[in-house]
Amino acid sequence: MDETTTAQDPQQEARDAQRVADDVVARVLARAGTAVHEGATVHTRHDGDQLDLAERTSLRRVAGLSTELEDVTEVEYRQLRLEKVVLVGLWTQGTLEGAEVSLRELAALAETAGSEVLDGLIQRRQNPDPSTYLGSGKAAELAELVAASGADTVVVDGDLAPSQRRALEDVVRVKVVDRTALILDIFAQHAKSREGKAQVELAQLEYLLPRLRGWGESMSRQAGGQVGGAGAGMGSRGPGETKIELDRRRIRNRMAKLRREIAAMEPARQTKRTSRRKNAIPSVAIAGYTNAGKSSLLNRLTDAGVLVENALFATLDPTVRRARAADGRVFTLADTVGFVRNLPHQLVEAFRSTLEEVADSDLVLHVVDASHPDPEGQIAAVREVFGTIPGAMDVPEIIVLNKVDLAEPETVARLRSREHGAIVVSAHTGEGIEELQALIADQLPRPGVTIDVVVPYDRGDLVHRAHEHGDIDAEEHIADGTVLRGRVDAGLAAELAAVDVRSA
Repeated sequence: MDETTTAQDPQQEARDAQRVADDVVARVLARAGTAVHEGATVHTRHDGDQLDLAERTSLRRVAGLSTELEDVTEVEYRQLRLEKVVLVGLWTQGTLEGAEVSLRELAALAETAGSEVLDGLIQRRQNPDPSTYLGSGKAAELAELVAASGADTVVVDGDLAPSQRRALEDVVRVKVVDRTALILDIFAQHAKSREGKAQVELAQLEYLLPRLRGWGESMSRQAGGQVGGAGAGMGSRGPGETKIELDRRRIRNRMAKLRREIAAMEPARQTKRTSRRKNAIPSVAIAGYTNAGKSSLLNRLTDAGVLVENALFATLDPTVRRARAADGRVFTLADTVGFVRNLPHQLVEAFRSTLEEVADSDLVLHVVDASHPDPEGQIAAVREVFGTIPGAMDVPEIIVLNKVDLAEPETVARLRSREHGAIVVSAHTGEGIEELQALIADQLPRPGVTIDVVVPYDRGDLVHRAHEHGDIDAEEHIADGTVLRGRVDAGLAAELAAVDVRSA
């Protein structure tokens, strides 16, 4: 065969790659509407009344409704108009499947934020363009797509520099939002507690500070000597960038106040942790990727009734509940905020006090969505965040493969071979929950002091604490009191020794 027919044209290769990328977008958008909000979530009795979900659903943005009022009676029933977005992503490395998963996740994030995904573009290139993130040709194509589809927002699957966002907005003539801003918007919608709202606001201000823009005379620059504005010459120096500097100072002051407020909330959380340690109550943290089923698992284990929704970042505020192991010991179960690929560093810093629940726990239940197209990527993303929390990587970890009722058997088998000791459950159906409870009881730290005491009958409170927080092997009732043999923590052992009838 002639060499000229076998040689590959680089431009042709680029066109073929772009054609494949366009096919990916078509497949992703075909499933974008079902990525998160496919029908109503079916709740079981373990999920509680879900009043928060009803409130959130009643305020969901819907398509076709204008924010303009035609009648006074519409005031009480008005709903926000759905924001129409176009997705944009770069396929810079990895496989085609990885690019598809990333864009599908971006579509799910956009829908969770209350948007309607109209279309999308993926460009195959090695590095983002330093000017407009996309190449000039693809940016022009994006502008045509936005105009044709009637979109009012472009969502970029990546982090944009302030200059890149401004340049891309100048090309497409609509608002441009990057992945970080989108996640921050979701957090702002779903934060409920005072601490959670303060943490989200701090993260938003940290993101906003380098992206402030001034307009017209509010950004009048200083001019010296004979180069004054409009040739006015000497004495024409303006006040400087007064407005934008004032905004920056106000933002910095607000950020400092928020940091003080968050720091002031930390002692209350620390007091609760100290109380648990004093009473030797083991703690278990539930962590994992967003929408992996952490809240559903908490509800199944404790009947907490925490909000459950098939959406990304449905719950943000940590919830701590009392639970009982299979052997009767009491422990606390804490549901933490979900993680995501490329979690904005502003959120990691703002939620550090919340994420420290993982480092302070005795055991971590790392929940993984076994039905997700890329569960290994989820595990890697969560462990990357763990690496930023001092001490989190040293806590014993149990991989919990959730949603096994929806997962492919081949995927479950692959994950179990890769993650030794992983357990398969379904928080929705209850499959594997008893095995998980037994594994938690086996992994919880055991009390270290052996006891053989006789507790007088008027100190039943100590007997109760020994059963709840200790490991009692035998109990016998005699004339002088209750005989206890087993293991408890050092503090309780000292109290029991002080009332031991035999030693008296």
